Amino acid sequence: MTDAPFLTPYPPRSKTRLPIHVLLREGRKSFLNMFPESAFRSPFLRQRVLLRDVFITNSPETVQEAFITKAAVIERKSPQQRHALIPLLGDGLFVSDGATWRERRRAVAPVTHVSRLAELTPPITETVAERAEAWAGRPEGAPIDALEEMAQLTAEIICRTIFGGRLGAAAAHTVVEAFSDYQAAVGQMDILSMLALPEWLPRPQSARVRRAAGRIHGVVDGLIAEARGRREASLIRSLAEGSGAALTPDALRNEASVLFMAGHETTANTLAWAWFLLSQSPAEEAAVQAEADAVLGGRPAGFADFPKLIRARAVVEETLRLYPPVPLLARQATRETELAGRRVRKGSLVMAVPWLLHRHQNLWDRPDHFIPDRFMPGAPPPPRHGYIPFAVGPRVCTGMAFGLTEAVLCLATLAGRFRLRLEPGAQVMPVCRLTLRPGDRLPMRLHHRHG
Repeated sequence: MTDAPFLTPYPPRSKTRLPIHVLLREGRKSFLNMFPESAFRSPFLRQRVLLRDVFITNSPETVQEAFITKAAVIERKSPQQRHALIPLLGDGLFVSDGATWRERRRAVAPVTHVSRLAELTPPITETVAERAEAWAGRPEGAPIDALEEMAQLTAEIICRTIFGGRLGAAAAHTVVEAFSDYQAAVGQMDILSMLALPEWLPRPQSARVRRAAGRIHGVVDGLIAEARGRREASLIRSLAEGSGAALTPDALRNEASVLFMAGHETTANTLAWAWFLLSQSPAEEAAVQAEADAVLGGRPAGFADFPKLIRARAVVEETLRLYPPVPLLARQATRETELAGRRVRKGSLVMAVPWLLHRHQNLWDRPDHFIPDRFMPGAPPPPRHGYIPFAVGPRVCTGMAFGLTEAVLCLATLAGRFRLRLEPGAQVMPVCRLTLRPGDRLPMRLHHRHG
């Protein structure tokens, strides 16, 4: 690459620790705003927030100790995450713990297992080909919201993959809009949880949260009913009718919601960020385009192309480093333990923060710069337990291989035919609510590469 690496945007970092009232205020805006410059150098952090101790494992060694060696002690999701997610996902895999989590994990893990990738990728190829044709029909320089476009694309892909039928533009728009509303409504910092109030004490839940969750549940319920009414096999039918303990209707809806929301939101954010990064890095963009030309020649990418799309994969993996879709993993100690030689009381929060680890000055050269060469063949491997875009330990994402494959095939297919340019004057800054997004939208201009 001949261009100087692009210095990626990130929120301002204070030189010193923030006073508690400022910390809470900034945390309610975006979790990323809470970290001072020193957090990107420290191996382990402890902060008392109101009545709750918060420990951040911030090195490969402390991440391994907490999330692998002592995973059984901190398997429970934090109160903040449970209260934020239960209205939408119920006791689904992403929220549950203990026996319920183990039972659901056994049921859900085979659905998107790496061994099934060959049969799972045709919907990706088909759907991204349709998106490419839709883009081909738009005029040169047409304005688009890249975040919305990628969200609708991945929602359609996950629908066809999991439910075996089409979602359609109207339902896709409903899901994308409702989840944006949901994220905005639940916020980031649950002050009541930081007061260490009892778990059984009800938390206020806004009408906006209930409405947004209800709109998503309406779509998911309809998709389940359609899938079960068809003769053709589908992944959701195999989950509903699989061996082992049968899922109740509520449990099936919860796991379907987990698969649907996690399966489209995280990949959509990754693709949106990748378009932004390429738009600021002409040499990297040209390399992805040249690879797409050589491997695909204008056709949509399929499963057999994935091993050949080396540069597109490196761009996706570097995007996941810089802008991990889930930028913090928060757990709660279910009994007293010790981490990095420090006492951790029962009820304390224990976190691994990919946002910090992936930009840590002791782990990466020029950590805030976009350098896909880090992930090219021959480069040193990323630090084990220091690069965790799909989480770490027993709760690592079950759809990791599918999500990576989906992002690479979609990016290569579309980048082979189009380039996106940031709308003049647009300012892009990451905002963390439940996931890490480039704000509420990503305004770009669509340009055709050929003809």
